[in-house]
Amino acid sequence: MIKQILGRLPKKQSKSADTREALSTSHSASSRGSEVAGHKPGSVKDASVLGHSSTSNSGFSLGNKFSLVDDAKVNEGFEMLPSFREVPSSERQNLFIRKLKMCCTVFDFTDPTKNTKEKDLKRQTLLELVDYVTSANGKFTETVMQEVIRMVSANLFRSPIAQPRENKVSHAYDLEEDEPLMDPAWPHLQIVYEFFLRFVASTETDTKLAKRHIDHPFLLKLLDLFDSEDPREREYLKTILHRIYGKFMVHRPFIRKSINNIFFHFVFETEKFNGVAELLEVLGSIINGFALPLKEEHKLFLVRVLIPLHRPKCLSMYHQQLSYCITQFVEKDSKLADTVIRGLLKCWPITNSSKEVMFLSELEEVLEATQLPEFQRCMVSLFQRVAYCLSSPHFQVAERALYLWNNDHIENLIRQNRKVILPIILPALERNSHDHWNQIVQNLTRNVRKIFADADPELLQECLHKFQENESKENEVKLKHEAIWRRLEEVANKAAGAKVPLPRQKVAAQTSSL
Repeated sequence: MIKQILGRLPKKQSKSADTREALSTSHSASSRGSEVAGHKPGSVKDASVLGHSSTSNSGFSLGNKFSLVDDAKVNEGFEMLPSFREVPSSERQNLFIRKLKMCCTVFDFTDPTKNTKEKDLKRQTLLELVDYVTSANGKFTETVMQEVIRMVSANLFRSPIAQPRENKVSHAYDLEEDEPLMDPAWPHLQIVYEFFLRFVASTETDTKLAKRHIDHPFLLKLLDLFDSEDPREREYLKTILHRIYGKFMVHRPFIRKSINNIFFHFVFETEKFNGVAELLEVLGSIINGFALPLKEEHKLFLVRVLIPLHRPKCLSMYHQQLSYCITQFVEKDSKLADTVIRGLLKCWPITNSSKEVMFLSELEEVLEATQLPEFQRCMVSLFQRVAYCLSSPHFQVAERALYLWNNDHIENLIRQNRKVILPIILPALERNSHDHWNQIVQNLTRNVRKIFADADPELLQECLHKFQENESKENEVKLKHEAIWRRLEEVANKAAGAKVPLPRQKVAAQTSSL
């Protein structure tokens, strides 16, 4: 009787069969996730790599497909879940939450042989989550958002994989020479970043609910991640921060203030932060959207944050983005040109020729957006510095300064104010045309001199005459100084020959008569 009852019960499917079926569906979801990741959402540059790395970096392929057969339950609390296609629509949200909780488990990637099956399983699950968020049809609930932020925080807000370099100023750490440190956990981190990016950009994410979980502490931790040495991670962070800034208007003042604090710490304390270029790139688009007239807060940001960023030694790592931000301010409000130029002159490098070339390039961009009234306010101090650059023995500095005359707008400004500018720079032009060691600099100097000769030959002759007079006076003073030193040497030699100390009154009388 008992045998007949047991015979009527449905037979339980074998464990290996369950595993093969789940593995097959999981692998198909992984393929779908790879296709989804291959699509570029917004302006993500690294998203196209996601589909490729899902097959090349994960170590999971058809060849080792059956290696998970005996590990359907890989460890306690970490088991293979069904794919979204295998459950009804009403259960998919619960399954989504279960997969999010499962992906909160973080593995050690420093040892590639450790937990390989679990890592593959988690990676497949992450790809399924990306696919689910991309194709979501209903609004995400607050519970879902809470689990999303919990999973993202568990994976991204991690301890650094290497100790940060200290004493950056004294050791002059050069990011161009040192190889960037690539995070070994990137095969998982990339998918987490892609998932979070698509979650933020999704139309199904309610801003009013999400702002409770994407709060100030979360944003501060996200900004701290910009110090990552992995450029791939900083690229994702840049895009995510830009999306958060655009979607969560309530957080905009806090984000700007937090970025300011990072820059203050970088400029005045450590001179060490890897993500300055990426943060400036985000700020460039933010500045581009500023409404006119500019608020006083934004002008203070220009003076107190952007201009001091020219001081650190590693300026070359972010100068392009910084120059763009500065130029955006001048293009929006031309009255700021005088402030910007005077700020550049205060930060002007004295002994670093490569930085001088960068400053001259930025100066040209600023002058191109400068109008005549602002140019006249700062032209004297500006061209005193330009004259110093023209006289530089470093040919690249002198050459870059002479290239300013190739810009039509700048040349027009100089022509209109040639009576003030030419007397300042003519001595440097004359010395360059005769004495500079570089032939290209000599030729460019003669071209600039010809521009002034064609524009106002009388002024050029007048300035040349004054220059020659000053040169003769300087030669006379030089000869007098040499004569004084010769007499002092004779007096000293006589005193030494006589071996008698010369009375102080007599020395004073002889030197005064000279």
